[in-house]
Amino acid sequence: MKNQSVRDGSRPPGMADVARVAGVSAQTVSRALAGHPNVQEKTRAKVLAAVDQLGYRKNNAARMLSSGRSRTIGVVTLQTSFYSRTALTLGIERAAQEAGYAVSTATTASLDTSAIEASMLRLADQHVEGLVLAVPLIHVSRQIEQLTRAVPTITIDGSRTPTTEVVAVDQSLAARLATRHLLDLGHETVWHVAGPGEWLDAASRAQGWRAVLEAEGRTVPPELKGDWSPASGYRNGLILGRIPDVTAVFVASDEMAFGVIRALHELGRRVPEDISVVGVDDIALAEYCSPSLTTVAQPFAEMGALAVSHLMRYIADPDASPEPASVEPTLVVRASTAPVRR
Repeated sequence: MKNQSVRDGSRPPGMADVARVAGVSAQTVSRALAGHPNVQEKTRAKVLAAVDQLGYRKNNAARMLSSGRSRTIGVVTLQTSFYSRTALTLGIERAAQEAGYAVSTATTASLDTSAIEASMLRLADQHVEGLVLAVPLIHVSRQIEQLTRAVPTITIDGSRTPTTEVVAVDQSLAARLATRHLLDLGHETVWHVAGPGEWLDAASRAQGWRAVLEAEGRTVPPELKGDWSPASGYRNGLILGRIPDVTAVFVASDEMAFGVIRALHELGRRVPEDISVVGVDDIALAEYCSPSLTTVAQPFAEMGALAVSHLMRYIADPDASPEPASVEPTLVVRASTAPVRR
C-alpha cells in the first residue's frame, strides 16, 4: 500500500517506498535493482512489481533530467577497433555534449548476453539517466528486460526489447542500393561477402542482396562469410579471385572490401576492369584507397544525434510508447565499379 504522500504526488517515490510495498528492506531493493546474484527470483519479482506500481526508477530518471543531478547517459558498445563503432560513439558523444550531457561508455568483449548484461549493470550503477545499446540484441534475457524497464533505453543496430526504442539504418536498403548499382552496370549477377551471422545488420544486408537478385531472376551465388575484418575480406577475396565468372562483388563493410581488393590485386584480377567491388559504411579511407571505393554511406553522426534526441524524449517521458526511427543510407559511386566488360 502506498503512503499518502506518494499517492497524492506531494513527493516522488523513494527506495523506502519500494521496500515497504515489496515487504523487504531498502538494501534488498538496491541489490535486486542492481541484479545482485544473491537475491532470490521470488524476491526480485516482488521488488520489480513494486517498482512498476510506484514508477520509482522511471520517475527518478525524469526528475534527474530536470534537476541536473546526473546529466550522464551510458553507451554499451563492442570492444573493437572497427571504424563504424568508433564513428557511431563519436556521433553520440557530440550530440550528448550539445544536449548538456556527459557520456559514460562500457565496452563488451563479446556479444554474449551475460557480457552485455554486465556492461549495462556497470552503467546502471553509475546512475546514468538513459542507455544507448550500440550492440545487437540477438537474445534478450530477463535481466536485460528488467534493466531496460528501469532505465530509458535506445537500441541501435536493429535490435529491440518491448520497452526500448530503436534507431537504425535501413540495412536492407543499403544492400539493395549496392546490388542494383552493380546490376545496372551490366553484371549478370553479384557475389556477396557477408558479415558475421550474429549481427542483425549483416543478416539484413544479405537479405536485401538476395531479394534484388531473386526479383531480377538472376542466379544467387553462394554467400561468403566474413567477420568485419580486412583479413576476412582478404581470405574471401582469394576465393573470389579464382572464380573466372566473378565480375561483381558486394562486400558488407568497407574494411572487408579493402581486404577483398588486396587479394584480387595479388591474383592479377583488376578492379574495376575485371571485378567491380562495392562496400558499406563510407569510412574515411574509402575515398583514398586505390581504386577509390564505391560504397553505401551510413550517416553515423546522424544516427548518434537521433539516438540522443530520442533518448532525451524518452527520459523526459518514460511512459511514451517506443517508436522506431530509421535513417536512409546513400550510394557513393567512386572508381571501384565500372560497366562489365563483354
